[in-house]
Amino acid sequence: MREIRTNKVYNHLNNSSKKIIVEQGGTRSGKTYNILMWLIFSYSYNNKGKTITICRKTFPAVRSTSMRDFFEILKEYNIYRDEFHNKSSSEYFLNGNRFEFISLDQPQKIRGRKRDLLFINEANELNFEDWQQLIFRTSEKIILDFNPSEEFHWIYDKVLTRDDVEFYQTTYLDNPFLTENIISEIERLKDIDENYWRVYGLGERGASQSLIFRFKTVVNIPPGAKFIGRGLDFGYSNDPTTLIETYIEGDDMYCREVIYRTGMTNQDIGNQFKALGLDRRDEIWCDSSEPKSIEEIHRMGWNTKPTYKGAINLGIDMIRRYRLHVTEDSTNMIKELRNYKYIEDKNGNITNKPVDAFNHALDALRYSIVNKLGRPNYGKYTVR
Repeated sequence: MREIRTNKVYNHLNNSSKKIIVEQGGTRSGKTYNILMWLIFSYSYNNKGKTITICRKTFPAVRSTSMRDFFEILKEYNIYRDEFHNKSSSEYFLNGNRFEFISLDQPQKIRGRKRDLLFINEANELNFEDWQQLIFRTSEKIILDFNPSEEFHWIYDKVLTRDDVEFYQTTYLDNPFLTENIISEIERLKDIDENYWRVYGLGERGASQSLIFRFKTVVNIPPGAKFIGRGLDFGYSNDPTTLIETYIEGDDMYCREVIYRTGMTNQDIGNQFKALGLDRRDEIWCDSSEPKSIEEIHRMGWNTKPTYKGAINLGIDMIRRYRLHVTEDSTNMIKELRNYKYIEDKNGNITNKPVDAFNHALDALRYSIVNKLGRPNYGKYTVR
């Protein structure tokens, strides 16, 4: 096996003797990845018969983040073995230890068997009761990581005040494996919004934020909700291509993240539409600044159209007329909604200009509704 590459988070875990280790940090500081590396290459190689639980608030979030990274590490270092992977129970056995991936929407696992070590990824998503239920059944060590986007949280009041806790703070500068492109994107936050830079650049606690949207998560879209449309926002390398579909029932708006992926060509997008089983007749409202892409996908047989973009605040106001609900498997969209806010000026006053970040899925959401809801008679009359 080749030499493993780690950063200072790995050393924090190796050197700490405390029961609880809290890793607070900015984006791309390598927190989650290095915690998983430590669990695989240090803890599991020095122990036998242990149960290691890795959890997050929802299972779609577990599956798309820490579970994906865990198996990528095993495969990268050529230690993955299919016979040790129980895919139906989301477990993997390594050196006689059990790794299990669970979420807070699996109460039978939370209140079930005990565990030796617990890793809570994005711990600020949990409430205090979730935390209590998990630690009651953990006998040895607990590791938490999170981006400190909230100014006030139970982690600060109920965890960091304990005498058996060790606290660490890291930033992107502690991750020597980032490309210059990623570093540049992070440092752009300095000019976008002071609070975003504080949280995601410096890894420090966020100040009070003026979130643009309030929302609730739902398991499924109600069967009686009316389909409004799909919105497509183009991306490629740094920004993802996103497809959002929207439904309305009375005063409630329901949204689902369908695509959220980087590196997609127009051919890839059309193929993904086909794989998803989309109806070719359905309108897909696209970013109007990409006419060539819209036309290319249209020539593949899809009903892509340029959206009426209008003012961003117009689309925001239209969405805010409804009670917004998002399916819980729309993990990237949920993250954007939790971070999308109005810019604060240097005196802390809220402006009416949204921050130009965390808005890829939300731009697609605007495209999906502005053409229909902004023009109430659209499609109502036909020319004879």
